[in-house]
Amino acid sequence: MIRNETLQSALECVVNRQLGKAVNLLENYLYTFVQPQATEQLEELKTDYQLMAEYWQRGFEDPERERLYDKLLHRMYVLVSNEYIRYYIKNSSFAKSVYDRTRAARKDWSPNAIRQDMESFVTDAAMLELEPEHTRQQRQREVYEKHQKMMADLFDYIWTSRLWNSRVTEAFEDMLLSPTIDLRDQQLLVSAITVSLINFFDISKFRLLMHVYQKAPDEHVRQRALIGWVMGIDTAAARLYPEVGEMVKAATTDSRCIDELAELQMQTIYCLRAESDTQIIQSEIMPELIKNNNIRVTRNGIEEAEDDPMEDVLHPEIAEQRMEKLEESMRRMVDMQKQGSDIYFGGFSQMKRFPFFGTVGNWFLPFFLQHPAVDGAMSQTRGKKFLLTMLKHGPFCDSDKYSFVLAFQTTVSKLPESMLAMMDRGEATLVGSEINVDEVNSPAFIRRSYLQSVYRFFRVFHARNQFCNPFDVEERSRLFFFANPLFQDTPLEKKFHEVAAFFMKHKVYEAAKATLQNYREEIRDEQFYLLNGNLLMRTHWQQNAGLTASESLAHCLELNPENERAWTGYARTLFGEQNYEKALHYYRKLEERHADNRNYQLNEAVCLTNMKRNEDALKILFKLNYESPEDINTNRVLAWTLVGAKRYEQAKTIYESLLDTEKPAADDLMNAAYMHWFCGDRTAAINLFRKYSHMEGIAFDATTEFLTNEKAMLNEHGISEVEIRLMIDQLL
Repeated sequence: MIRNETLQSALECVVNRQLGKAVNLLENYLYTFVQPQATEQLEELKTDYQLMAEYWQRGFEDPERERLYDKLLHRMYVLVSNEYIRYYIKNSSFAKSVYDRTRAARKDWSPNAIRQDMESFVTDAAMLELEPEHTRQQRQREVYEKHQKMMADLFDYIWTSRLWNSRVTEAFEDMLLSPTIDLRDQQLLVSAITVSLINFFDISKFRLLMHVYQKAPDEHVRQRALIGWVMGIDTAAARLYPEVGEMVKAATTDSRCIDELAELQMQTIYCLRAESDTQIIQSEIMPELIKNNNIRVTRNGIEEAEDDPMEDVLHPEIAEQRMEKLEESMRRMVDMQKQGSDIYFGGFSQMKRFPFFGTVGNWFLPFFLQHPAVDGAMSQTRGKKFLLTMLKHGPFCDSDKYSFVLAFQTTVSKLPESMLAMMDRGEATLVGSEINVDEVNSPAFIRRSYLQSVYRFFRVFHARNQFCNPFDVEERSRLFFFANPLFQDTPLEKKFHEVAAFFMKHKVYEAAKATLQNYREEIRDEQFYLLNGNLLMRTHWQQNAGLTASESLAHCLELNPENERAWTGYARTLFGEQNYEKALHYYRKLEERHADNRNYQLNEAVCLTNMKRNEDALKILFKLNYESPEDINTNRVLAWTLVGAKRYEQAKTIYESLLDTEKPAADDLMNAAYMHWFCGDRTAAINLFRKYSHMEGIAFDATTEFLTNEKAMLNEHGISEVEIRLMIDQLL
């Protein structure tokens, strides 16, 4: 997205209510980039502002002063934004070509003219039924070609338009809610307004999408409007327009809206994971699918590999094993798809090079078979049944359906006869393609499908860098809208913990952190404190929402002293803070309830060891070692506890076993070195310290280690300062 520092600063001044500074910035900008109409509008605004300031300076009291100042700010915002749009179009070769083409293609883009054309299309399409059969197909193509060209131009006209006034907004809202306009046209208009709104915030377009979401009878139109106003929220501009917050608060009084916002927030995460999921499919699943089927891809198309007649004789089990692996790979992909993963992104993103996708509006166009770009596929005799089944029941977004048909038209002639025969019989299918009609028509599926089309545009379109991309890292505030302060003190707050937990499950920790920060202090409950504590433990961040991990979990236990998950987390944080006695208390509580849990017993022993209660710890460790002699974690703790109890010979036996591997653990090397030093085998200690210091990722400073970190322990085991100095010298 093309930026201009002066205009960006002017916008920031406006939203921060610094009108005088914004006027000066825009005035300086217009000296360089002369625009007579904008200059005239700025002079009028400046005169009104100076008149207000003059009255104020003379001591006149005006009860309307605050309202008038807000009106001046709104006028200034529109003026700066329109100049920004003008600058953007002028300096983007792609946007300028679109702008010039659409204005040259049609002179009258008034709402009345647009509506007349769209209503005429509905009439013309209905009249096709009266056409003679021998001319109907040709007439249908003419009608749809003309209309799709107009709609593509209209889409481009809207996203390159300036901010709308109330008259234009009301006219488009009427069109989007009118039963006389084709539903596909309404959906496409919503998408065009969304792209425009994301690029440059416009309170009129935001209000329009909010109204359409609340009033539209068609679910496809509603869900597009929902995604539009959510992605279009500009938190900074909302400070200038308090009605944004008012509309959001009013919308969230509807329980359906609350549920849909929560679902949408979760669905955006699956979009963001599309590329990583694609890597899993390409590197782990597809190789298995290809290896275990009898199809091969050649330069002449797809061929069926011949079976080896001797394989059944020599290796009868191989065919069965191959089938099992094939089924497992397919099951894995189906499971990913059922969980919400966008499993088709990787494949279909490679099919967006058709000329069809050179038009912006086509990425958002609802799929229909009469579209001139794909209607030819229906005239083909081979594979038609398969194609119709995939389009009707397949879990593809509209963008991918166009890709699918366009690719099918070019490849059907290269498919092997056996595969074409399966398609004709309706036996061929794709992984994860069995979606029932009820699911396809559900709001969640409609929303997910459209969201995938939006994601493909912003990730794959050749000129995507010319748009403000909500999926880019710097724009993530648009996607992680549950962290937006506008949703504070709204009924949506009751979904905060569910969404924050979802973020954590999928390791989107920054979003979880921001969502938890959005909790008002007065509504922080047991769930909040537990989630916040667990987040900080997982990320090792010092604090979030003004609390450390241990403080969060302590608050959780104040609200519910019997919360076992809080016991576990609190014990871990206390241990990390070296509060071993208190950590021991909670590990013992956990052990009382789960006597068979070895981890709780081991953690109890570690606490005792750090409290220098080695003999008490050994009672637990000897028992655990007897029950599981090969448990490395138990042996590791037991060995170090024996060192603490000065039972060096017993510890030596265990360390010999722990170090008898190709790559011993770094901690085992270090602890074994200390053990040898304590029992007088200094040469072995020196060798182990050296081996430890040369391990990858280890930064070992003997002076700091021995004279600062572990000096007290060395003194306990009878190591004098002179010995420490001698050891340091040996390790230099």
